[in-house]
Amino acid sequence: MSSRRIHVTTRRRALLAAAAFLTTATTLGACADPAPTGTAEVDPKDLGGSKVLPVSFDTSADQKRPTGKLHPEIAAELPAVVKARGTLVIGSGGAGGGIPPLAFTADDNRTPIGVEVDVAHVVADILGLEPEVQTTSWENLFIGVDSGKYQVAISNVGVSEERKERYDFATYRLGLHAFEAKKGSGLIVKGPADISGKKVAVGSGTLQEAILLRWNEENARAGRTPAELVYYQGTTEYYLALDSGRIDLYLGPNPTATYHVVTAGKTQIVGTVSSSYPIPGKVGVLTKKGNGLAKPISDAINAAIADGSYAKVLERWGLTAEAVPASEVNPAGLPKPTGTK
Repeated sequence: MSSRRIHVTTRRRALLAAAAFLTTATTLGACADPAPTGTAEVDPKDLGGSKVLPVSFDTSADQKRPTGKLHPEIAAELPAVVKARGTLVIGSGGAGGGIPPLAFTADDNRTPIGVEVDVAHVVADILGLEPEVQTTSWENLFIGVDSGKYQVAISNVGVSEERKERYDFATYRLGLHAFEAKKGSGLIVKGPADISGKKVAVGSGTLQEAILLRWNEENARAGRTPAELVYYQGTTEYYLALDSGRIDLYLGPNPTATYHVVTAGKTQIVGTVSSSYPIPGKVGVLTKKGNGLAKPISDAINAAIADGSYAKVLERWGLTAEAVPASEVNPAGLPKPTGTK
């Protein structure tokens, strides 16, 4: 199949992409942890513009993805059994068409593509391993890692203290949520005061909703009018409401918001917030605890950061806002819920 690019005027794939991500919004909200600050400063000149978002996404099966350069000294850190096998088996939660631009299916309806897949390939290149990306549902990633079916999972998994009891992490991305508004709205969201009195759509039961509820509490304490939270059943309703002016903002995961902004061309990102505001956290490559993979993978990510291949991966999927300055092994993560041990 010849290479084909999606441009901002392509409507059909925009609707398909939006349908894919909102039907799984709760999963996304549950998996990603927060950015290192409560909110991210937003330059109005950059909102939805080409400086932070690509003009198009390559969804062909023939991906021209960035490559990593072999680092023998890092490859030497791998467990002997992994080096002997020569492959890195990666679980990717992109089943059912996936969630662009994280992990989804190319135009051939078979090839896994997306930022998570690119990260997997670059890491494998640096480690001298052949990447073997296997697609599954997000919840089955953990079962696959537990059973040894997958050596790692690269699928927007946020670092949490509870998960660290069973798994090791090598971080590679920040977890952000994004506020979408209609183009030309003039809105900018940097904190609770900016949603005061606004109608904000959000998925029920998500981390995004928890953030808005917390922000409304802060607004109430400050004597400001709380935002009105609005809930819809499906993707089309959210975006029709935004387009018609029935709502002011929609808060969802930053990667999927980015994809929607580019493919639909009617909205812009007017602010981002840590996905578990105000607790800092990161998204990491997940592997079974104590299996010896987290350190070499973290070192491989740091090598990719140093040589620029990491930046190229995030840039081609419009996610430069989620870049980390360095990969860490098992940093502090989302605390356990109150009352758990």
